[in-house]
Amino acid sequence: MKEPWITHPTILKGQTVDLIPLEKEHFEELYLAASDKKLWELVPTDCSIREKFTAAYTTALTERDKGNHYPFIIYHKQTQKIIGSTRLFDIFPNDKKLEIGWSWIIEKYWGTGVNPECKLLLLTHCFDVLKARRVQIKTDQHNIRSRKAIEKIGGQFEGILRKDRIKDDGTSRSAAYYSIIDDEWEGVKVRLQGMMNEK
Repeated sequence: MKEPWITHPTILKGQTVDLIPLEKEHFEELYLAASDKKLWELVPTDCSIREKFTAAYTTALTERDKGNHYPFIIYHKQTQKIIGSTRLFDIFPNDKKLEIGWSWIIEKYWGTGVNPECKLLLLTHCFDVLKARRVQIKTDQHNIRSRKAIEKIGGQFEGILRKDRIKDDGTSRSAAYYSIIDDEWEGVKVRLQGMMNEK
């Protein structure tokens, strides 16, 4: 088994939210947050269905053990509730690159400072602690809300990977690929800090 690039447990502490490593005991509360179908409309796997949720998040823990994924819950400090999830995955230590994805928060916190803070916590860990050179983010080609959010924080559009995934309904998803590289990180950090202060 390869030595993990991300040591366990890694907890990322923010002002409004903490990113806490996913564990089996979080599944029930996390599923309640994930049960809104609206969250999964443009995602290949519909985790509002309990069986698919359990399979996806059990796999996340298995992949963490292999050093391939590092899943977090998003813990809202004021309400003391789990309001979503995110993870680092496609982890390639030798090439100093990884991806941020499987990111969602409950609708109540859309358009607030939560998403910028989550991205700031994750990217700070990637670039300042892991010394990554590239962080990738991708989303459904048609997910305009997500694409605008990625572009707003400074993600650079790289292109469309056509028919990248087969969704639960059997249709194909084409993915819009973005990245942030180490040379851009300081500018992105300032932008994210400004977005948090606006909220």
